[in-house]
Amino acid sequence: MTVVDYRRQPPGNVARAERCNTVRSVIEAVLFDFGGVITTSPFDNFALLEQRRSVPADTIRKINSTNPDSNAWAQYERNDVDVAGFCELFEAEAMALGYEIPGQEVLDCLKTEIRPFMIDAVRKIRTSFRTAMLTNNFSAGDDPGSGSHGDAKALFEVIIESSKAGVRKPTPRFYELACEALEVAPSACVFLDDLGINLKPARAMGMTTIKVVDPHVALAELSQVLGMDL
Repeated sequence: MTVVDYRRQPPGNVARAERCNTVRSVIEAVLFDFGGVITTSPFDNFALLEQRRSVPADTIRKINSTNPDSNAWAQYERNDVDVAGFCELFEAEAMALGYEIPGQEVLDCLKTEIRPFMIDAVRKIRTSFRTAMLTNNFSAGDDPGSGSHGDAKALFEVIIESSKAGVRKPTPRFYELACEALEVAPSACVFLDDLGINLKPARAMGMTTIKVVDPHVALAELSQVLGMDL
């Protein structure tokens, strides 16, 4: 599969030579997950759906983490199935556990809100560092391609999307695509994600990683890594 080159021109007139003798000579690029980092978390919406459907907490996440390379969620994020295909597969997976959860209602949970303070941070960061968005997404659903999500997407120099790349986090190749597009080594990157499973391979490649549980705490950690006030 041909991987789209997502590169845009670096912002401003920032030269790599200007990043010497500081922490910036080590970190050259900041990589962000989208859902749960730049936006609110869809997991909160999953919890509300589980309450409405009277199923145990975290059932949807359990279904989506079982057989993680071949389940409905994984296939949809790689664009191997369409919406109808996802719904059929997901509903069968849920029913195998004894639960009736419409797949379309799960997809509706992916409608999240932009975190303005995260956008402000990205704007500051991009004046001095390369930036990339690394997102497991769908050809429809949570694709940050319109409205406020599209405005957020435009801030990033590189976008790597599972639905277009044909691979997804936590597959190491996904992170390699970002490094190749940015022309930086993994050790020159810091990566923020809300899922530990996605951070593990990035850390193994040499990236500095930050788990986003409380986004404000995560930004404070990123400020220390970058040596700049966010």
